[in-house]
Amino acid sequence: METKYIFVTGGVVSSLGKGIISASIGKLLQARGYSVNIQKFDPYINIDPGTLNPYEHGECYVTVDGMETDLDLGHYERFTGIHTTRDNSITTGRIYKAVIDRERRGDYLGKTIQVVPHITDEIKRRITGSHPTTKETAEDGRTGHEDTGRRQDGRTEFVITEVGGTIGDMESAPFMEAIRQLRWELGRNAVCVHLTYVPYLKAADELKTKPTQHSVKELQSMGVQPDILVLRTERHLDDMLRAKVASFCNVDLECVMQSEDLPSIYEVPVNMQRQGLDAAILNKMGLPVGETPAMKPWRDFLDKQRRAERVVHIALVGKYDLQDAYKSIRESLSLAGTYNDVKTVIHFINSETVNAKNVAGKLAGMAGVVICPGFGQRGFEGKIVTAEYCRTHDRPTFGICLGMQTMVIEFARNVLGYPDANSQEMDSDTSAGVIDLMEEQKNIRQMGGTMRLGAYDCVIAKGSRTSEAYGGLTRVSERHRHRYEFNNAYRTEYEARGMKCVGVNPATDLVEIVEIPSLRWFIGTQFHPEYSSTVLHPHPLFMSFVKACI
Repeated sequence: METKYIFVTGGVVSSLGKGIISASIGKLLQARGYSVNIQKFDPYINIDPGTLNPYEHGECYVTVDGMETDLDLGHYERFTGIHTTRDNSITTGRIYKAVIDRERRGDYLGKTIQVVPHITDEIKRRITGSHPTTKETAEDGRTGHEDTGRRQDGRTEFVITEVGGTIGDMESAPFMEAIRQLRWELGRNAVCVHLTYVPYLKAADELKTKPTQHSVKELQSMGVQPDILVLRTERHLDDMLRAKVASFCNVDLECVMQSEDLPSIYEVPVNMQRQGLDAAILNKMGLPVGETPAMKPWRDFLDKQRRAERVVHIALVGKYDLQDAYKSIRESLSLAGTYNDVKTVIHFINSETVNAKNVAGKLAGMAGVVICPGFGQRGFEGKIVTAEYCRTHDRPTFGICLGMQTMVIEFARNVLGYPDANSQEMDSDTSAGVIDLMEEQKNIRQMGGTMRLGAYDCVIAKGSRTSEAYGGLTRVSERHRHRYEFNNAYRTEYEARGMKCVGVNPATDLVEIVEIPSLRWFIGTQFHPEYSSTVLHPHPLFMSFVKACI
């Protein structure tokens, strides 16, 4: 079978859920036994979102090979279980840089470099290039693929490409031109799924299809006819309205789907399957549809999610008061709650507002606390106060990256007797730099893509609470995004006073995990376990943490 390509575009407004639809398509095709890969094309000129403020673009997700990417790649991985890489996240900045670097080397033999064909050719090359993936086993137990998720001949069967932004955006024009060309070249091997918005006007008590019509017209003006429409809506759309959209937009009625608001984003694949989205894609590509997969593991998860009645309140202490800023942590807590038969209710607490006088009140009623990752001084002392309160009141606490570092600093100040203890990031003149700049970072001047990034091994002490959480494993691989590390000059003092360094990188001796065994659950990780949590395989540390909260 030749590789098939699915392009997912959006219109009217952003934030409609193209990433969720893309991930859902991937999940549905996986359930039918196909190998899939999903990539995100972002029209902004940044090389990657690594230097972007989370208020600009939500969390920065990190792949196993160390690429800082868009948060939608987190959805792709949580839904499908694939391991994305740097090839799955492409920006306008990366496209132009590749072309300019090639021009500087003289690869174009003196030709004038233009958007068409040089930029569009580079986009097409990224879309149709090699696509290493990881694939879950199909429901009937078949794999038919190597561990990379590709067929035995090395090809991925379906490549799903999501284009960021909305149709009509100036910066997305080269991507749409590349898609137009590919649709023409690939014929039935390419399908365009277009996501639009159908707003409800309360005053008129009407659903309006005009924004969708205009969005499709704009797409058509670029030479791309959508094959399938997904209508994002807050109200159920009747068949008459769907027929109207189909007629005006030159789309078959059975290819007009609706994506209503649902209690959970994990309901979307089942909702799309019920409406035949995967069947419509296969039909358009001339592939046999066959029986509808049962998706039993996924449906079992949804049943557990619906049945969970007990509520567990967990505080998320950080400085970015934005839901998408800690998206993977929120989803990891939610998934772990479901598998522990509870609903996790997350309460964001801005660490800038936390001090010694109000910390007890702010954490009242919280069964557990997550001290969030981040950078910089703002809100840092509030995290220190939170760590002290949780340690002295034996509150289940999970510190991630900077959160782990605040646990270490607080312990040095209040247990080891170093009142000036700090991170070199916050105070370069501290007399007790218990968190220090990593040696390999000391000569780095550029910010973008220069941190310690990606998956690294960690050896875990036998018998530790962390090892117990991992089911007895003593060696794991987790993803990182940091410049500063635990200062090993103080390690003996920490160990002697009760904070154990139970996880260490075997190659560099970098401390990856600290815990206080005398407390119920007090663990900090330098790595980001939230990047490895998926719907069918929640991360063991989040599972253990939520269990402790219960």
